[in-house]
This record gives sequence, structure tokens and C-alpha cells, in this order.
Amino acid sequence: MSEIPSLSYHDPRFMDSDEARPIRIVSEYLAPLRALAAAEVTATVVFFGSARARSGGPLGRYVDEATELARLVTEWSCAAYGGTLVVCSGGGPGIMEAANHGASLGGGRSVGFNIGLPHEQRPNPYITPELSFEFHYFFMRKLWFAHLARALVVFPGGFGTFDELFEILTLAQTQKLDRSIPVFLYGAAYWQEVVNFEALVRHGTIAREDLKLFEFVDDPQSALALLKSRVTLEPAATPHPAFARSRCPGHP
Repeated sequence: MSEIPSLSYHDPRFMDSDEARPIRIVSEYLAPLRALAAAEVTATVVFFGSARARSGGPLGRYVDEATELARLVTEWSCAAYGGTLVVCSGGGPGIMEAANHGASLGGGRSVGFNIGLPHEQRPNPYITPELSFEFHYFFMRKLWFAHLARALVVFPGGFGTFDELFEILTLAQTQKLDRSIPVFLYGAAYWQEVVNFEALVRHGTIAREDLKLFEFVDDPQSALALLKSRVTLEPAATPHPAFARSRCPGHP
């Protein structure tokens, strides 16, 4: 009697094949969707920044201040919204770990959207276990950053941080999202040195109005004050994720 073959979705050779790539991509949408809904995570403050930052190193100040800001945000969320505004990071080391650590110190949960990389990144130990996610596809990870974000705080970083920042700024500039996501660039001296925003205006590649899509902040208390002025949630938030939905042309 011949052996009954495995169901295709139980066959690891098929699931790892080129033909099954669409299934893997959809899985990186559906699995977080299910877990976040079950955990009633409805809104996030997303922290971006360098994975290479370390306390005592050149970016050590920002590690300490990201930890403090995440703690303050979490305490504010717990007091004002029952903890429904959740700190979220890219799940790895450096600034990301600092954000998750700060949320833990503040007595709240935090999300980690980690990306599998050959050499650099593993999930940090401060992520709430049921809110720790592993991604293969960068674009699916960035979708989840945008989906639940009520604000972004972007600390100094490199290519990855730039990629994440400009993805959100492009969505805001082109009005592709149905809600405003305030963007705060933490460390004005760094950002004004590494990105010449005024030159972009001068060369006509962005409008001066686009400079209003972000604000500079330089200390945790000021950043918290701006977050409080820009982000408002209902105290009893819906138990379902409040997605930032993409607008279609002609359909507001």
C-alpha cells in the first residue's frame, strides 16, 4: 500500500519553494493580525533607530534617552488610556532594545517586529513574548509599522532607519494614509547634519510644506509633551486593530 502524500501546506519543501512565496508573504500579514487582535493591541508609538547604538558608545546618549522616553510614553499610556497605546520597535538591539526596555520599566507591554538577518539581528529580551514577531520580508514588516502607528519617534540611525522613516514620510506626503501619523526626529543636530532638508526644498524635489511632516525633538520630556499634544485615543479603545488604511484615487 502506497504512502499517502502530505498535504501541500504541511510539506516544508513546497512551503519553502518559489511557488509558495505568495503564501509566505500572506502569512506575514495574517499571523501578526491574529496575534495583535488576540492581545488587543490597537495603537502604537513606533521607535526607529540604529541597531548599532550602545550605551557608552558614540550614540550612547540616544540609547539612554530612548529608554527614558519609552518609559514615559508607557506610563502615560497606562494612566490615560489603560495601556492601549503600546511602544513598538523593530525588535532588535540598540535603539530598538532601548525602546522595549523602557516600556518594560514603565510597567507596560511592547511590540517587536524583528527581521531575520544573516549577521546582525535577533529579538531583544524586553519584548512582550506574545508580541514578538519575526519577519523575512522587509516590506511586510514596514506595513505593520505603519498599520498601527499613531506616532513615530525616529532616533539616529543608518540605512535601515532611513528606509523606515522615508517610507512613512512618503505615505504622508502623498496622502496615502487615512490618518495623520506625527513624525518626531529625535536629535536635531544629527538629522540636520545627515539630511539637508533645506537643499531638497531648494532643488525643488520636495515642497516647503513637506517640512511640516516632521518635527525635531531633543529630550524625552519635550518629546513626551509633543506626543501628548498630537496623539489622542479613546480611553476605551476598540478591541480590534485601528489600521491606517490606504486611500485609493477618488475614494477619500
